[in-house]
Amino acid sequence: MMNYLLSWMIFLPLVAAFVVGVMPASSRQAIRLIALGATLLQFVLGLLLFFGFDGSLQPKAWSEAFQYVEIAPWFSLQLGNYGSLQVDYSVGVDGISMPLIVMSTILLVIGVVSSWKLTTKVKGYFMLYLILSGSLIGCFASLDFFLFYVFFEFMLLPMFFLIGIWGGPRRSYASIKFFLYTLLGSLFILIVMIGLYLSVGTIDGAGAQTNTFSLIQMMDGIYLSNTLLSPESGYMLWGMPLRSVAFILLLVGFMIKLPAVPFHTWLPDAHVEAPTAISVLLAGVLLKVGGYGLFRICYAIFPDAAISMAYPVAMVGLISIIYGGLVAMAQNDIKKLIAYSSVSHMGFVLLGLAAITSEGVSGSLFQMVSHGFISGALFLIVGVIYDRTHDRQIENLSGLAGKMPQYTFFVVLFFFASLGLPGLSGFVGEVLVLMGAIGTESLTGIFPRWIGMVAVLGIIISAGYYLWTLQRMFFGKFWTREREWESLMRDLTIREWLMLAPLAVLVVLFGVFPSLILDPIDNSIQFFVARVLDQGHYFLNR
Repeated sequence: MMNYLLSWMIFLPLVAAFVVGVMPASSRQAIRLIALGATLLQFVLGLLLFFGFDGSLQPKAWSEAFQYVEIAPWFSLQLGNYGSLQVDYSVGVDGISMPLIVMSTILLVIGVVSSWKLTTKVKGYFMLYLILSGSLIGCFASLDFFLFYVFFEFMLLPMFFLIGIWGGPRRSYASIKFFLYTLLGSLFILIVMIGLYLSVGTIDGAGAQTNTFSLIQMMDGIYLSNTLLSPESGYMLWGMPLRSVAFILLLVGFMIKLPAVPFHTWLPDAHVEAPTAISVLLAGVLLKVGGYGLFRICYAIFPDAAISMAYPVAMVGLISIIYGGLVAMAQNDIKKLIAYSSVSHMGFVLLGLAAITSEGVSGSLFQMVSHGFISGALFLIVGVIYDRTHDRQIENLSGLAGKMPQYTFFVVLFFFASLGLPGLSGFVGEVLVLMGAIGTESLTGIFPRWIGMVAVLGIIISAGYYLWTLQRMFFGKFWTREREWESLMRDLTIREWLMLAPLAVLVVLFGVFPSLILDPIDNSIQFFVARVLDQGHYFLNR
């Protein structure tokens, strides 16, 4: 099984979705158990992946950087004088993708537990959920651009229906907006994928040309001579090198998914209307696909453009941090507040990556993992209140600490983790990003350190909106807008404890022992930074 570990993780939930599909819709409890069993097996395989990953490897090229690699021909097509098209089923993990896969398996299990009380169209919901589960792992594990794109698009349809059918009153608007934004980003990525396919490949001794979608060959810079996106081509578009245009298209495509300002407007609507479990996956995992795409494709394949455009990318990150925080402070709907806080915290991911320093990039990846757990927990605590009152307005509740002390404990923990309290996981990622961003001027000189200094305001702003929310909702005299809510303000159930307690343990564990994440990824990050800087400067100087 270990030889096909990633394939098991990808296809197990897809097989479970098929089994659910042939079951009668009346077998609700059996359907729930199958979904829980499939995601629990994914989680167990994720643990095997985590403990079996060798973080001591020091690769010299991208072809040496991946573990648990599986390669098999998928399909090929002869194109006459233009060579042949070869698409492979190629998967593997390095220190960048491994923690994201493990994080995803944890949140997928918790999402099923969160959905346990669902009674409407249970069969269809869990079929789509399981398809989404396999697609997420496939996206993080793909080493073929075509395969990555297939899984990337596969995530779009289940999420569209999960929001559009099981969402809130404005679910149609939110799901269509989500679909259109993501589809636009996908089209930008598709354009660059085709350009890279035409530019990357090999020529054998007989002169036969084979183009490829292999991400490894793209990252290792195995370009055919004088092709569209080869570094020496000299092709220009709109007064810019074509490689820079391709980088911008990819950047926009993945920043829509991240999301970064000004491509973020789909996110609050999607979060507000989505069911609780889908909000957990949307914030905890799907946003990370955008960040992962920046790592794996934007920066690793176009390091020259990444260096030359570091300043504007860092500015987008800074604007996202400040703007997302300020808008979050103005919200009265707690779910919207958390949605906009995600925009702010994803800005740190962009800023750390733009710095192209070991601290900044390590912090960026750590921030993605930490935010996955914290944001997932934050949307779960919103779901607890919404299940009781069907209301999310901050002004309609007060003094909950006296009525729901266990619930208040988790709220305080996750709020303080999100605002960056030392000893909790949110602190580690943000501090590393700020260290990398402030130090980048002396290390790489690609953007001034004042950007990192101003980004510190994001932490202060997040403290403002979280503490203000705590003061309004949880402290003071107990009060609810509707009198009947008072009887519903019971403390956490066993199911809610099962959702929140594991995330609380992980947030504290990674805050106190960040080396649990940083040690396995360190060599991969060091190689990534060195490769981007070395190859980027080499391409720029050709």
